[in-house]
Amino acid sequence: MTKIALFGAGGKMGVRLSRNLANTEFETAHVEVSDIGKERLKTELGFDCQPPEVALKDADVIVLAVPDTAIGKVTAGIIDQVKPGAMIVCLDAAAPFAGHLPIRDDVTYFVSHPCHPPIYNDESTEAGRKDYFGGIAAQQGIVNALMQGPEADYALGEAVGKAIYAPVARSHRVTVEQMALLEPGLSETVCASLLDIMREAMDEVVARGVPKEAARDFLLGHMNILGAVIFGEVDGVFSDACNKAIEFGKPVLMRDDWKRVFEPDEIAASIERIT
Repeated sequence: MTKIALFGAGGKMGVRLSRNLANTEFETAHVEVSDIGKERLKTELGFDCQPPEVALKDADVIVLAVPDTAIGKVTAGIIDQVKPGAMIVCLDAAAPFAGHLPIRDDVTYFVSHPCHPPIYNDESTEAGRKDYFGGIAAQQGIVNALMQGPEADYALGEAVGKAIYAPVARSHRVTVEQMALLEPGLSETVCASLLDIMREAMDEVVARGVPKEAARDFLLGHMNILGAVIFGEVDGVFSDACNKAIEFGKPVLMRDDWKRVFEPDEIAASIERIT
């Protein structure tokens, strides 16, 4: 049986992972430093935590469910106790991309990150439709990167990713650099920023007299159909009026050089700010 040492097991993400791992054939040793986290894990799932040195003994995989800012410190503190050939799994590309993982050639570094359930899906249950984050009832995709280690280790890393983020519909292989383009680049710098702008735009029309409920219904409804056309969920086209609004609206809203957020130096600077 493959043994996993789960660090940060009592955190919000750690509890999610602990719950899913309990439904697999992996043997899981839970590690949590905070009393609040230990109590949460015990109350919600009935699991006790182990000291790091006990959990790491004969561990085949070490999953780090800890904040990006703590990855370097946590990994440096345990690296000498990790057995040769073991795999260390990070849940985000930020710290690995920034070079915060210690140098050790005889361990594997793997990164697995959830895509989260897509807006357009075929969830048939209320629980699935309400599982916006994923890892509970809704199908989602995941992205994986084998940063360091033998090619044969990819299958194990992917299996861990599918287990902790279950239920998983699709699994995609990328590099650490490509994962950094996806996050923070695509998902946070671009998507989150533009969604925040859309919320501000909704608030603006409300401030100008439109009833809030009407503005919300109008915006979310148009996001649904416009997104379905733009992302090919339906075979449709925009009206001439809509196309003209886009043609004149984009230069007002977006700088001509906005795609520079994907340049390597911009991605590196963004990751440095969060790690």
